[in-house]
Amino acid sequence: MITRKVAALAACAAMLSVTAGNAVAADTVEVLHWWTSGGEASALNVLKEDLEKKGVTWQDMPVAGGGGEAAMTALRARVTAGNAPTAVQMLGFDILDWAKEGVVANLNDVADQEGWGDVVPAALQRFSKYDGNWIASPVNVHSTNWVWINKAALDAAGGKAPENWDELIAVLDKMKENGITPLAHGGQPWQDATVFEAVVLSLGTDFYKSALNDLDPEALGSDKMKEAFDRMAKLRTYVDDNFSGRDWNLASAMVIEGSGGMQMMGDWAKGEFLKAGKKPGEDFVCIRFPGTQGAVTFNSDQFVMFKVGEDKQKAQKMMASAVMDPVFQSAFNVVKGSVPARTDVPNDAFDDCGKKGMKDLAEANSSGTLFGSMAHGHGAPAAVKNAINDVVTQHFNGELTSEEAVEELKNAVAAAQ
Repeated sequence: MITRKVAALAACAAMLSVTAGNAVAADTVEVLHWWTSGGEASALNVLKEDLEKKGVTWQDMPVAGGGGEAAMTALRARVTAGNAPTAVQMLGFDILDWAKEGVVANLNDVADQEGWGDVVPAALQRFSKYDGNWIASPVNVHSTNWVWINKAALDAAGGKAPENWDELIAVLDKMKENGITPLAHGGQPWQDATVFEAVVLSLGTDFYKSALNDLDPEALGSDKMKEAFDRMAKLRTYVDDNFSGRDWNLASAMVIEGSGGMQMMGDWAKGEFLKAGKKPGEDFVCIRFPGTQGAVTFNSDQFVMFKVGEDKQKAQKMMASAVMDPVFQSAFNVVKGSVPARTDVPNDAFDDCGKKGMKDLAEANSSGTLFGSMAHGHGAPAAVKNAINDVVTQHFNGELTSEEAVEELKNAVAAAQ
């Protein structure tokens, strides 16, 4: 008798489970992304939990790799198979390349209803829209020309954050004398390029725009570009011998733990410091790369919505709307280390580095010194970016002299266009 009751209850439970599963399936989003490190995963959970409260189930498709190259390879396989994810984390020119293929969704109804056009900076809309149609929800604005410094290591090196190249070298030299790795760095092309574009920017905003946004052959082949490569070679002398292939968050960990003095990385690195319980001003210091004060190189993570069946479109639009919610934009970016993609989000919840990031972004936007990050897909198309990255990495690894790198850079960019 008991056995029959148990069996009956089990059967009912199974039926309810199937019914619930079918109901949930209609409001499910499958999201392809590369946010797999501690700070990134914590930030992503803010969005997952927000959607789950609204009855939308999150189906995770993480593909590790800080620059997103592996994720784009996985996406290509899915789209080719006719089974695109609901949403894909994407950057800059990659967004426009996919839009040209006619596989992205149209979000105009949501965007128009919620007034996205009034609150998203034009520099971001360049990638959020295609042919006048909204195709993506920008979740943040990252800036890439940051330096993250261990406070104790800085104090031991004199206590003053460097404001120009000579002061930077003096601090790095002192850190080296103190027995730590002065510059924590991961030897991957996109990381090398992140440092490189900061060095180029430090030599002048006009030079950066001409060389890495406009791809002017004269700027690419100039004496000033040789100086940029010379500075990269100097920075290489402060990196440990085990840097090759190191993921960026492991370089952040070196600074967090004190075995590394500083890291030159975008503001997503701050998420690692926060995840480790560190506080800006007390445990670490955030500054713009010396010589780039007043200018910002940016990239913006956006969730591009792909064409899906009608049964999935409701959940897709709910996700697009959730990403753009001002409350979410604040909560997410506080954890992620970035700043909101909306201009109307207050800075109350942000720490000192976050407030500085929002202030710097606003000032750069108004002064015309807000530039797309070459290293992170917002300064030049992917083919050009990859060509530049290859030359920068070859030089950083000692395979090219600075003179050879300048000539190679000029030729590689010309060939990639």
